[in-house]
Amino acid sequence: GSGKTTLLRILGTILSPTSGSVSYEPLGQDRHAVRHEVGWLSHEALAYGDLSGRENIQLTARFHGLDPKEAWDQVSERFQLGRFALRPLRTNSRGQRQRVALARALAHRPSLVLLDEPTTGLDTAGVTRLLEVVRQEVEARAVVAVVTHEPRLFDELEPVRIVLDRGKVVDVARSEADV
Repeated sequence: GSGKTTLLRILGTILSPTSGSVSYEPLGQDRHAVRHEVGWLSHEALAYGDLSGRENIQLTARFHGLDPKEAWDQVSERFQLGRFALRPLRTNSRGQRQRVALARALAHRPSLVLLDEPTTGLDTAGVTRLLEVVRQEVEARAVVAVVTHEPRLFDELEPVRIVLDRGKVVDVARSEADV
């Protein structure tokens, strides 16, 4: 309804804006170059269910020209992926699939991170891990855009909060740290 997911799709170059334009400095409007810099976590786990979490992550690493084993080693520790990530993804719980999807989205260390309802299916420990990873991405100077129905979870991390209503910006608030 409010346009949050549509905004992420525009930022991720999946949709074109109906008016205006989006430019990514220093990449400009080169959609292919921008897509290489985007880490996308959809509210739906976009992954291959017959592959294991590990295989999904290694496949993504190959798409980005990374060493699959190195990528797996880094994200499996960072995201605390246990033995569940060695089973076919379709056999995992929603929270486990979400953790794999987050690891997959960030395996290539993108400079633009788009998270659409990232807490979906996560237990308390998973949410805590997610917040730590988002904090790390911000500290690494990535731009992180989070669409959520639970904005309070991200209060410590967000320098800017934008509120949308039917595709229109109705409020922009800066955090205390940014003032």
